[in-house]
Amino acid sequence: MALLQSDLHLYIDAVWISALIVWVVGALTTKRAARVQSPGSRLMQALFFILAFLLLFQDAFRLGPLAWRFVPRSSAASYTGLVLTVVGVAFAIWARFYLGRNWSGTVTIKQDHKLIRTGPYALVRHPIYTGLELAVLGTAAAMGEIRGLAAAGVALIGIRLKFGLEEKFMTDRFGAEYVQYKKNVKTMIPFVW
Repeated sequence: MALLQSDLHLYIDAVWISALIVWVVGALTTKRAARVQSPGSRLMQALFFILAFLLLFQDAFRLGPLAWRFVPRSSAASYTGLVLTVVGVAFAIWARFYLGRNWSGTVTIKQDHKLIRTGPYALVRHPIYTGLELAVLGTAAAMGEIRGLAAAGVALIGIRLKFGLEEKFMTDRFGAEYVQYKKNVKTMIPFVW
């Protein structure tokens, strides 16, 4: 049975809402911050993520070239996009749980911060971002419109800004240990980048 477009949107929305619930509940159990990014850098990163989600989920952005299709409407594209969204969110949640009380929605060094290098953090240094970017690409594929690809690009800019600052914070905190970790483990794509 073919996946209806309205059902597809419901399933994808449910996946993203599940991720949001995990993030909100998880935020209640984190350690106290020892060092936090500036409000200005936090705002800049947030604006990129907000724009990415507006592009993905607001039909008001179905304008001109943003509404053009980059994949034809098909069950294969819909199922592939849904699977990529689920896998991406699941990978990000796995990493979020693995990070435990060290996690923060902002670039932060926690009190008694630990450098996590196992589980998904043995595969890539930023598995939450890897998972979220994969989920955005999956949602874009399911949507099939250029605005989804634009959302993926905008999200990646926000991610790069955020992990750049995170890497500075982690190097400041862990020094040579983090430098060695960076040499051994790729940023977001195993064996590639």
